[in-house]
Amino acid sequence: MRRGFMRSRAFNVPTARYGATPPTDWYPSLTAACLHSRRPGDHARHWLQVEGSLTRALQLRCQQRLHVDVLAEGYGRPTREEALTLGVPLRQRVWIREVRLCGDGQPWVLARTVIPRRTLAGKARRLRHLGNRPLGAFLFSHPDWQRGAFQIGLCAVRDARREPAVARRSRFHCGDHELLVGEYFLPALLQQPTTGL
Repeated sequence: MRRGFMRSRAFNVPTARYGATPPTDWYPSLTAACLHSRRPGDHARHWLQVEGSLTRALQLRCQQRLHVDVLAEGYGRPTREEALTLGVPLRQRVWIREVRLCGDGQPWVLARTVIPRRTLAGKARRLRHLGNRPLGAFLFSHPDWQRGAFQIGLCAVRDARREPAVARRSRFHCGDHELLVGEYFLPALLQQPTTGL
């Protein structure tokens, strides 16, 4: 576990650059990412382009069940790049939630959600109390929340057997409220056969 993140439901992240998720170079589209020397494979491309709820797509892929492990959540500072993307001051604390989506007992996806304080007002304050419920279940059951375009990420990988090499992220907005969701695809998912996709 990286310094600055604790395995609990609430934590403070003073200056950590990232927790469970690796440093990532973000591109405006899959095409732009594919111009990089390390191109995503076909199976990765499938998951990077899934429309609708990723949680639902993963549930359909499961033989048994999908569950959410909360790795860390609480107030902390966003990375510089996240702050710029959301238009918040770098020193402003935001709600950060990192979870692992596990299918049939295997870790399939790491997800990092960054939520500005202004978003946690009104009904959206429930976003701080999701527990082991997936964020997608909340967002896609509330049609007022709209998702923006995907950006595609190529991750800095030290151990290709355990760490995600590709990711995607998008902003969701509901009026003046917005949040940033990053989804990092783990080898256990990407190494599965493509039959049935």
